[in-house]
Amino acid sequence: MSSWLGGLGSGLGQSLGQVGGSLASLTGQISNFTKDMLMEGTEDVPDSGREENETTHSVLRSENERLKKLYTDLEEKHEASELQIKQQSSSYRSQLQQKEEEINHLKARQTALQDELLRLQSAAESARSASGGAPAANASSSFSYGTSHRVSAFHEDDMDFGDVISSQQEINRLSNEVSRLESELGHWRHVAQTKVQGAQSSDQTEICKLQNIIKELKQNRSQEIDDHQHEMSVLQNAHQQKLTEISRRHREELSDYEERIEELENLLQQGGSGVTVTDHSKVYEMQNTIQILQMEKVESTKKIEDLEHKIKEIHKRLSSAEHDQEVWKKERERLEVERRQMTEQCEHLKLELSEAQQSALRQSDSAMKEEILPHSSSVADVLRLQQALTDAENEIMRLSSLNQDINLAEDNQKLQLCVQTLEKEKSLLSQEKEELQISLSKLSSEYEVIKSTATRDLDLFSQVHDLKHNLEVKEQELNQSIHENEILMAELEELDKQNQEATKHVILIKDQLSKQQSEGDSVIKKLKEELDDEKQRTHQLEDDKMSIIKELNIQKEKLTHSEQALSDLQLIKQKLEDKVEDLVGQLSKSEKNNFDIQKENRELREHIRQSEEGLSTVRSELTQSQTQGSSSNLKDDLLKERDTEVQNLKQNLSEVKQLNEHLEQVAFDLRTENEELLEAYEEVRNQLEESVAGNKQISLEKTDMPEWEKAQLETELCRAEKRVLEEERKYEQTVVKELSGTRSPDTSALQLEQERLIQLNQEKDFEIAELKKSIEQMDTDHKRTKETLSSSLEEQKQLTQLINEKEICIVKLKEKSSELQKELDRCAQTLRKNETLRQTIEEKDRSLGSMKEENNHLQEELERLREQQSRVVPVPEPRTLDNTIELESELSQLHIIKDHLEEEIKHHQKMIEDQNQNKMQLLQSLQEQKKEMDEFKYQHEQMSITHTRLFLEKDEEIKNLQKTIEQIKAQLHEERQDSQTENSDIFQETKVQSLNIENGSEKHDLSKAETEKLVKGIKERELEIKLLNEKNISLTKQIDQLSKDEVGKLTQIIQQKDLEIQALHARISSASYSQDVVYLQQQLHAYAMEREKVMLVLNEKTRENSQLKTEYHKVIDIISAKEAALIKLQDENKKMSTRFESSGQDMFKETIQNLSRIIREKDIEIDALSQKCQTLLTVLQTSGTGSEAGGVNSNQFEELLQERDKLKQQVKKMEEWKQQVMTTVQNMQHESAQLQEELHQLQAQVSVDSDNNSKLQVDYTGLIQSYEQNETKLKNFGQELAQVQHSIGQLCNTKDLLLGKLDIMSPQLSSGSSLTCQSAEPLRASQSSEPHESSQLLQQEVDDLRKSLQEKDATIRTLQENNHRLSDSVAASSEVERREHEQTDSEIKQLKGKQEVLQNLLKEKDLLIKAKSDQLHSSNENLANKVNENELLRQAVTNLKERILILEMDISKLKGENEKIVEASKGKETEYQALQETNMKFSMMLREKEFECHSMREKALAFEQLLKEKEQGKAGELNQLLNAVKSMQEKTVTFQQERDQVMLALKQKQMENSTLQNEVQRLRDKESRLNQELQRLRDHLLESEDSHTREALAAEDREAKLRKKVSVLEEKLVSSSNAMENASHQASVQVESLQEQLNMVSKQRDETALQLSVSQEQVKQYALSLANLQMVLEHFQQEEKAMYSAELEKQNHILAEWKKKAENLEGKVLSLQERLDEANAALDSASRLTEQLDLKEEQIEELKKQNELHQEMLGDAQKKLMNLVNSTEGKVDKVLMRNLFIGHFHTPKHQRHEVLRLMGSILGVKREEMEQLFAEGQGGVTRWMTGWLGGGSKSVPNTPLRPNQQSVFNSSFSELFVKFLETESHPSVPPPKLSVHDLKPLDSPGRRKVDTDAAESRAGRRTDVNPFLAPRSAAVPLLNPAGHGPGGPGHLLLKPISDVLPTFTPLPVSPDNSAGVVLKDLLKQ
Repeated sequence: MSSWLGGLGSGLGQSLGQVGGSLASLTGQISNFTKDMLMEGTEDVPDSGREENETTHSVLRSENERLKKLYTDLEEKHEASELQIKQQSSSYRSQLQQKEEEINHLKARQTALQDELLRLQSAAESARSASGGAPAANASSSFSYGTSHRVSAFHEDDMDFGDVISSQQEINRLSNEVSRLESELGHWRHVAQTKVQGAQSSDQTEICKLQNIIKELKQNRSQEIDDHQHEMSVLQNAHQQKLTEISRRHREELSDYEERIEELENLLQQGGSGVTVTDHSKVYEMQNTIQILQMEKVESTKKIEDLEHKIKEIHKRLSSAEHDQEVWKKERERLEVERRQMTEQCEHLKLELSEAQQSALRQSDSAMKEEILPHSSSVADVLRLQQALTDAENEIMRLSSLNQDINLAEDNQKLQLCVQTLEKEKSLLSQEKEELQISLSKLSSEYEVIKSTATRDLDLFSQVHDLKHNLEVKEQELNQSIHENEILMAELEELDKQNQEATKHVILIKDQLSKQQSEGDSVIKKLKEELDDEKQRTHQLEDDKMSIIKELNIQKEKLTHSEQALSDLQLIKQKLEDKVEDLVGQLSKSEKNNFDIQKENRELREHIRQSEEGLSTVRSELTQSQTQGSSSNLKDDLLKERDTEVQNLKQNLSEVKQLNEHLEQVAFDLRTENEELLEAYEEVRNQLEESVAGNKQISLEKTDMPEWEKAQLETELCRAEKRVLEEERKYEQTVVKELSGTRSPDTSALQLEQERLIQLNQEKDFEIAELKKSIEQMDTDHKRTKETLSSSLEEQKQLTQLINEKEICIVKLKEKSSELQKELDRCAQTLRKNETLRQTIEEKDRSLGSMKEENNHLQEELERLREQQSRVVPVPEPRTLDNTIELESELSQLHIIKDHLEEEIKHHQKMIEDQNQNKMQLLQSLQEQKKEMDEFKYQHEQMSITHTRLFLEKDEEIKNLQKTIEQIKAQLHEERQDSQTENSDIFQETKVQSLNIENGSEKHDLSKAETEKLVKGIKERELEIKLLNEKNISLTKQIDQLSKDEVGKLTQIIQQKDLEIQALHARISSASYSQDVVYLQQQLHAYAMEREKVMLVLNEKTRENSQLKTEYHKVIDIISAKEAALIKLQDENKKMSTRFESSGQDMFKETIQNLSRIIREKDIEIDALSQKCQTLLTVLQTSGTGSEAGGVNSNQFEELLQERDKLKQQVKKMEEWKQQVMTTVQNMQHESAQLQEELHQLQAQVSVDSDNNSKLQVDYTGLIQSYEQNETKLKNFGQELAQVQHSIGQLCNTKDLLLGKLDIMSPQLSSGSSLTCQSAEPLRASQSSEPHESSQLLQQEVDDLRKSLQEKDATIRTLQENNHRLSDSVAASSEVERREHEQTDSEIKQLKGKQEVLQNLLKEKDLLIKAKSDQLHSSNENLANKVNENELLRQAVTNLKERILILEMDISKLKGENEKIVEASKGKETEYQALQETNMKFSMMLREKEFECHSMREKALAFEQLLKEKEQGKAGELNQLLNAVKSMQEKTVTFQQERDQVMLALKQKQMENSTLQNEVQRLRDKESRLNQELQRLRDHLLESEDSHTREALAAEDREAKLRKKVSVLEEKLVSSSNAMENASHQASVQVESLQEQLNMVSKQRDETALQLSVSQEQVKQYALSLANLQMVLEHFQQEEKAMYSAELEKQNHILAEWKKKAENLEGKVLSLQERLDEANAALDSASRLTEQLDLKEEQIEELKKQNELHQEMLGDAQKKLMNLVNSTEGKVDKVLMRNLFIGHFHTPKHQRHEVLRLMGSILGVKREEMEQLFAEGQGGVTRWMTGWLGGGSKSVPNTPLRPNQQSVFNSSFSELFVKFLETESHPSVPPPKLSVHDLKPLDSPGRRKVDTDAAESRAGRRTDVNPFLAPRSAAVPLLNPAGHGPGGPGHLLLKPISDVLPTFTPLPVSPDNSAGVVLKDLLKQ
């Protein structure tokens, strides 16, 4: 994974680097382009600038396309990287889970080891009385580990082979660790005995060391965190700096662009008058290109937003990675805490050992010296364990420190190499994996071939594979059982020969310890390897971090680019807003103008009224003048004048009208433009809102908008407002002029014009009324068409919705079927797992039975050995006791093993129950899905039926359409002939009015109405055809999900039909009728072919449906078989539960018997001990009589009395404990009775409800746990009995001593009055004589008693915890124990008071001891009896389990046979169903063919009737045609009904009710349709009766044409009849072939029935052969073992060889990749060189052009320069001297002499004179002035002081001077190249201005030039090289030359030198 991650990171880095390079090259090209534009814009004419713009536009477009391609590639890479990251995250999560599981396993192992340590300590304390305790404990611990190890292996049987191998390796490693820890235990025991005191001090030092190491680790971790934070802050700062630099550059470029745009606008305004039409076209093209670029910018902004989203996702991933790092840190801290806990536990163990050693030293006597060796060995083991722990911790700390000390810089350099090597390793490993998989597949195939040859039966191969798996499991269990038998036999031999083999056992332990040390070394090596792996992982994580940082940088660069794009968009937005404002201003102006024009119109109207009043007055005067004839001549003259005035007024009016119309048009255009602009404005606003919403984050970072941008925006706004105002003024002036020109009309000639206008108005009113009527009629027609269209659209929408729903249903069906198949696969897998689990459980039960039998045999042998030992040795030795203890420990281990096995059995039972529940759920879900599948299939069948019907209806409608088209053609032809005779005016009126009955004759009106009705009918047909087409398209969509190719064909057919229908509509208006007839007949043939294709497609669909049905039936059969298997499993589980309940009762009996037997054994042991006590007493009495009486001391007597009291207390405790044991046994019996009652209740519940089965199993597990607890308690009781026996022996010894001492003391104490007073006197005397000794002894005894009491308290507490789980009786026993504790405390307090009464109670205590010993004997006998009963019950359980296993085997065989029979029956059923489906299909095909034949015959008859009617050519043509149409429709309806009846008859068996309902609905729909058609036909008949009179006239003209058509149709009818005959013949042939196929199918069915019977017989034979094979497989086991071992060795050799090959290949891949990298680098450099060469060539061409101009100017400039240099050699710069003089006063006093020296050197003062001048104030002058004066008299150039220099007066004068020289000695950049026309004389002011402006513009760009870093030759070149500036080549001599030109020679100085060193070097010259 790490190598793959590294490869991903490197690939991403390379791709992003390429993108960055391409972007950098793009920006470089753009900057070069802008510079060239700026340079060349001043020289060339605007035409050349446009050409350059076009070329750059093409370049930019190509660059944009290239960037788009790069972007798409990057998106693909990003998606791939996301997928890879997901896979990596999933793999990391799985690794984390594995690590957590390993940690949990190790924790469990640690707790187990701690428990073993505690147990070993207790065993060591109890084994002080015996010598051989330690070795037995070691053996037992090792044995317990081995058994637990084997048990853990059982859990992983259901895992894969690879998982089993990995788990086996982990188990081996853990077993090695356990053995190492056990060896370390022995070592620690040995060291603890020898070095206890030294160990304590060393432990403290080790703890201190560990604490220091932990502190160091914490410090290192904090340092690392700080370093990481520092790196992150540095990266953030660098990123911010880059952002600021990029934004600054962007702003500068923007300002340059804006200046250039302003210049271009000025140029355009200046040269606008002279621009030609071609310029306008070019400008238009440029605007178009600008719009395209704007669109591309919008797209780029969207892409940038997507990239920003991706960046956010990457940030989220980074945060998740940081979270993972924090989790790892937490886990590390947790491990450190666990380590500390381990150290604390070790310290606690050390303290306990020291306390135990002190107590052992105090109680050690001469008899206890033999016990030192085992104890010392245990202490040494503990110490050795501590040392090993400390060593391991030290190693871990050292490795972690090494990890931390590795330099990060070196890692960063090596990261790329590591990534490459890891990629190679990944590829090699993948190849190796593939090759190993191939080899494994080959081996498996070979093994299968061998097995097939052995068995020679392919059908049984799967069974053999299962048996092989079972054999492997059985082999493992056999090996385990054999191993356990061997261990038990070895232990028996050790019991027989323990005295002889003690020394050999010690030697073996030493060998094992050496082996364990070697294994421990190997474990340490493994840990080191794991640490190395973790190091590699950390490196990989760092690599990932670096790659993510690179990605972040790249994303930041992308952000900067997006910001640039945003700024561009903002500029565009501002421009658009300006345009919108301009347009708004224009609108407002136009509105104002309209308002003014309206005012003027009003004024004109008022003027007209005035003129009319004047006319009325003139008329009145004229009437008067008629009366007065004398003054007629004068009035005539007046009239003429008035006429002229009226004419002038008319002209003026016409002009005013034209102006008004023009203004209205302008206003309308302005409104439309305004609306368009508003829409554009809204679009721009939406785009801007989107861009603002997408770039809010960037805007938040850059809220502070610079002030210069605001100023620019304000200036632009001001300019726009000025322009708007100027345009408004111009427009107003023009309008005012035009109106003023029209306002000078005459009013005399308005009367005549007015009359004419009135007449025109009246005529136009009539026309308007007529037009309104026609418009109303058109509106009504339009509304009708709209209604029909809306209804058709609604129907179409409903159909599309239905089709979409059906498509969704089909998709869901497919998904559900796939889910069903997946669930079936899962069920099959779970069933297989269940079978394997059953087999494993059966095998484990068998192994348990054998183990129990062996345990019983071993226990019997142990009892025999005990009896022999008791017979042979009357006095039991301590070795026999140890042997019994060891045997008991081994028995406890065996019980633990048994408990583990039982827990496994319970676990498997729970698994089976869960799986059964899952199966039930799956069955329910399958049944539900079955129902859904049935419903969907039914719907699908209905859809197919409707599809076929729709096809038929469409064919019929097409036929009807053809007939109607022919009729319409005939009518149209007649109408055209009639219309030729009519007038053109009337024809136009009929066209305009479309249904106006008022104009024209009645015949023409009737013909128009008929044509309109026909057109309506055609429209209705068109709508119906469209609906049908939509239905067809929807049906094809449904079919498309099943087969896309077929749907493609159908869509093509439907498109062809649509085209044909359109062609028919087009032909209605055409005149070529003969061609139409031919075309219609071609369509008939095409429709027949299409119908055949559709039928083929439908047949294929029916086949697919039948296949789906068969698959569905198979699935249902499989599910039913699974259900039967589940039911059987449930029955078996119920039987098993009942058996387990019966066995639970037997287990209770066994426990009671075991307890009684153990009690009996303990009683026997107590009797033996009492006999030993009596013998010892007799020996003491005989020895006491012979010895003297004065030997006993009073102190010893007191000690004996105290010991006696202590022993009494112990005896009391033992009695109470015995009572508790008896009560617990009684409670167990009571509980067993209660449990039996509960079992009966549970059985009743099982019969009622199957769910109670799980509860019974839970109760059973609880009972088994209680049984296990009872067994553990019995073991504890046995250990405590051994301790009690030991204490009784001590009591007997003390008792004998006390009796002897009492006999000696009796003569001395006879003189006293009472025993008490006599005992008090010697006590007082002893107290007075030796107070210190007695007090010390008493304290020791009290301490011993307290310790013993504490130990007893601990044991009693453990007993209380165990007894609390058993029953309520334990609570009573705990209260009794608490009382006893209180009594013991009170007795300890009253010890001194009871010492006086002890002598009287001694005899009573002896009697009590005897009674208690008798009671112990009886309890031991009871225990022995109970143990015997337990063994009998166990044997019965094993026998029952064996019987159950046999029964289960029989059941499994019967199940296999049943499954085979069920499968055979399923196959038969599926075949029968398939045959039925094929029969159905054939019957459907036959009926469809018959229907097609019938329809074709009907078509032929109809054609014949049409021909006859056309021959007759009389009045009944239309009626006959209509009757034929009716008959055809009725026949089609009858045929459809017959076909529906046939389909119903076929499908009555499957679904009668559903089909009936659907057919009822269909019939209703058809009735409604038929009613509509009848109404339409009635209307049509009425229309035909009206048009009958017209048709009589047109019949004669039609006859000739119809006869021609009839001749053509007869020929085609003959051909069609031949085709029909051929088709009918083919159909009959097909029917015969189908009948033959049916016969064949029936024969095949009979053959399959015979095969079924044969297969059933074969199944029986296979069952017999299976039994034989099982016998044979047992013989093959040993051979297979050998084969497996050989194959494993071969595979290991092959693996080694492959590893060697992989290493060689890795080396080769490394070398190849290095070569590849070199080649890639060379290619990149070559590509860059080619680009640079292209640029250089272009620059060279430009330079060649410019050189020709500049060389002419160079001669003149050089001459002038030489003259100026000669004239200015001895001059001094005034400005420099002024600056030096001012600087002298600003510099500090101690540095002013430097200024004076400089001034003297510039003025030419000699060094000696300066020294003399300075000698007055100072001691002398330095020698640097000689170098300055000798270096030549170079004067300073005439340059003004810069403002930034004035702020640095505080610095030293030498630094200031050096800075001054640097600024003055800069090689100034040449000016922009000028054309020949623009060249000015050198002294002209304009030239100087241009040059200074150019120099100032480039001063900001050329800030990085350092003249001190350049050599002499390159510092002041005469010719500037091409790369320096954007202006190309230029000469220094072309610069502006001032009057005085003193210069300093620039000096080559290294950048490291300081200012003082520069000054010294300068002055040395």
